[in-house]
Amino acid sequence: MKSCFGNNLNISLFGESHSEAIGVVINGLAPGIKLDLTFIQKQLDMRKPKGKISTQRQEEDEFKIVSGFFNGYTTGTPLCLLIYNKSQHSKDYEATKSLMRPSHADYTAQMKYQGFQDYRGGGHFSGRITAPLVAAGAICIQVLKQKGILIGTQIQSCGGIANEPLSEDEATLKQQIEKLNESYFPVLNEEVKVKMIEAIEKAQTEGDSVGGVLETTILNMPAGIGEPFFNSIESTLSQLLFSIPGIKGVEFGAGFAMQNMRGSEANDSFFYNETVKTKSNNNGGINGGISNGMPIRIKCAVKPTPSIFKPQQTVDINTNENTTFRIQGRHDPAIIHRARVVVDSIVAIGLLDLFCERYGYLWMTE
Repeated sequence: MKSCFGNNLNISLFGESHSEAIGVVINGLAPGIKLDLTFIQKQLDMRKPKGKISTQRQEEDEFKIVSGFFNGYTTGTPLCLLIYNKSQHSKDYEATKSLMRPSHADYTAQMKYQGFQDYRGGGHFSGRITAPLVAAGAICIQVLKQKGILIGTQIQSCGGIANEPLSEDEATLKQQIEKLNESYFPVLNEEVKVKMIEAIEKAQTEGDSVGGVLETTILNMPAGIGEPFFNSIESTLSQLLFSIPGIKGVEFGAGFAMQNMRGSEANDSFFYNETVKTKSNNNGGINGGISNGMPIRIKCAVKPTPSIFKPQQTVDINTNENTTFRIQGRHDPAIIHRARVVVDSIVAIGLLDLFCERYGYLWMTE
């Protein structure tokens, strides 16, 4: 029973939605990494709820590093980061604690932890626990950015509204990533953005929720990163991406669309222009689980937020009786725009672990 990840860069999450604090311990950071604390806070602010399209639970999400950081640099010892919870409404969950919320982890947590779990706000299974993930990812993003590696995500679809894909041209793609990373609702097309927000607000007024697809790009990846089979880029990043609450599907490159292609169409032909490149990128910058130097392309399916205000059927776990209930409290009509920064963060964590596998942890400061 653990919430840890990493072979070289190891992260361990702790805390619950309504506990005093949540946080992360990071082992394997090289000594001498200069950290921009304002960037960590900026990333945490990107995850915060804002306006009618998010939950009304307002947390400051101010973090505190209590070890592994001294005089502006990492020390190389375990880095522990805390974020205190200050806006809990635990009473919202007391009256319905025995009612298993559909599509939540209430029932599975009950079975695994035998009723001793903290049920308030989803406990350790809550999206609240993604806050320390974002903080840890912000550290990894800084290391990767110093190496020229950029990560960016846009909302590809939301509430049935489709968006145009990101560019295939790397120069244009760099500009798009930089712009997306400054946007709270990451959509480049303003008309599409307005329609998506309207779809979220409509669901909210109806007591419902919507999902969508996030499109992530990793730019300037060198060839040769990743291991065959179990520690491939796909298997490493998929494991992490599926750890984000609400992610129900992950594809790389053309993904499921490749089932309708022939090999002659799906294969990415190589050519040389100062370096080896491919004419198409159906495989999403990965061959044999290892980066080939092209942009890595990932899509994640985000399910509709399970906490909705419509009446739902469930079971009272204390009496084993079928019943109907309506969720109370403060909930998101959509999490996709807030999940964007979590996806970027988790991808950065996975990549840095793979880079350390290839070059060793001192690569971070070379």
